[in-house]
Amino acid sequence: MLQIPLWNRLMIILVVLAGLAFAMPNLFYDRVERHNDAVAVIEDTGATNDALESERGLWPDLLPSTLVNLGLDLRGGAHLLAEVQVADVYEARMDALWPEVRDALRDVRDEVGTIRRQDAPAGELQVRISRPEGIAAAVAAVRELATPVVSLTGVGSPTLDVRGENDLVTVTLSEAEREATDNRTMQQSVEIVRRRVDEAGTREPTIQRQGRDRILIQVPGIGSAQELKDLIGTTARLTFHPVVRRAASAEAEVESRQILLPSMDEEGVFYVLEQTPVVTGDDLVDSQPAFDQQTGQPSVTFRFNPSGARAFGEYTAANVGAPFAIVLDEEVISAPVIRQAITGGSGQITGNFNVETSTELAVLLRAGALPAEMVFLEERTIGPELGADSIAAGEIAAVVAFAAVLVFMVLSYGLFGVFASLALILNVGLIFGVLSLIGATLTLPGIAGIVLTIGMAVDANVLVFERIREELKTAKGPARAIELGYSRALSAIIDANLTTFIIAVILFALGSGPVRGFSVTLGIGILTSVFTAIYVTRLFIVTWFDRRRPKTIEV
Repeated sequence: MLQIPLWNRLMIILVVLAGLAFAMPNLFYDRVERHNDAVAVIEDTGATNDALESERGLWPDLLPSTLVNLGLDLRGGAHLLAEVQVADVYEARMDALWPEVRDALRDVRDEVGTIRRQDAPAGELQVRISRPEGIAAAVAAVRELATPVVSLTGVGSPTLDVRGENDLVTVTLSEAEREATDNRTMQQSVEIVRRRVDEAGTREPTIQRQGRDRILIQVPGIGSAQELKDLIGTTARLTFHPVVRRAASAEAEVESRQILLPSMDEEGVFYVLEQTPVVTGDDLVDSQPAFDQQTGQPSVTFRFNPSGARAFGEYTAANVGAPFAIVLDEEVISAPVIRQAITGGSGQITGNFNVETSTELAVLLRAGALPAEMVFLEERTIGPELGADSIAAGEIAAVVAFAAVLVFMVLSYGLFGVFASLALILNVGLIFGVLSLIGATLTLPGIAGIVLTIGMAVDANVLVFERIREELKTAKGPARAIELGYSRALSAIIDANLTTFIIAVILFALGSGPVRGFSVTLGIGILTSVFTAIYVTRLFIVTWFDRRRPKTIEV
């Protein structure tokens, strides 16, 4: 018997209406986008004004307001390919390890004699002892500092490679630890870049690791590649160093393990600092723009985590009356004298700031310091005009494909082709509804996936209609022919679409960027196509059949 239960009909109608409701905001893209921006500002700041309320009123709050995000090639924006200098981290690790190595060797001073750090290639720590006969004891003491490598591939390996020759102890990271460090550095770099881009309020950026040491960064809607580089390229490395002395020239002599840095505010003033910092920005947990209570000038407040607060408190307690330098990106912001122990774990950075620069610095510090320098290998700025041209071309392609399919279906299957065409229109609406619901990003390859879906969407209907034609030849009556047509074509429909869906999943899992955009729209299109072919088109046919009760039908 050709029938669909009432609850089933209601479910089909509700799914279609929900999909179209989520797709509808895309017809009013600019208005809804401005509404969403105003709502986000009001929620973030808790304040409002007439302009924000006017923008918010462009779209009713009761209606869905999710949009399909436009990718870089449709909206315009900036594209960067950056290479992370992972080897820089090895040098920093060895420099930070020196105090521990020094203390370990002091514990066996009777055997090794005096110790002195030597200049060494980047990524190595070399220590010379005065008693060569104690080299074995020195190597053993330093090896005690090694810990197991934290990685799946290096389990059981030590983090340090320690070797001794004559009176020289050489310490490097082990091969397993270098690989683990590279992975951690890349993960940290990707996450920090993502935080900085997110802090700027940009929409749907693409930030992905590529290969061993490269990061792909694509940010739609940003003005230029230079603007993006300014946002993410700053290392924002904050460190606190003991001050050795002031200098009046950039040519001032410094001893080993000391550095000479210029003052940010005082022209012609330089500081000789100990190279190893007391605390770094890695120990920061928060940073906010503020105003100095004494001068009223913009400043930046910061707060350390427990370990950073403890190290900072111990140093300031032991060095009351001595100056220490606050260094940001190889420049001394200030060098105050420690008046008392700072044990609260928080402080304030003052300098030649205005409101904008203090806010930018707070954002960079809050997002975290890049663990290593990034070199930009490729940069492109895509103008919004090119994106508009891409959208127009995609619309033309979709309309042409749509019209061709409609004409073919109507000429081939008559009234049943009209039903299939109406289902195809709903299918496209459902695709955009699902894309909006999941917050997907639509790219030019994604439009290609939609165009391909339009061409493939009627495959299931063609299978059903051809099967109905075959069943009509057995003179079983139109109702029985329609029922058997759907039931016997179901296996072929599932088989054909399942194999294509598997390919879409593989493309999404193994691909990146444009390939993923194509796979997302293709996969969603397959699901909506099967739904509209099996349920929506059938609902049209059954509803028509219940009203007309034809004795014969033409397919």
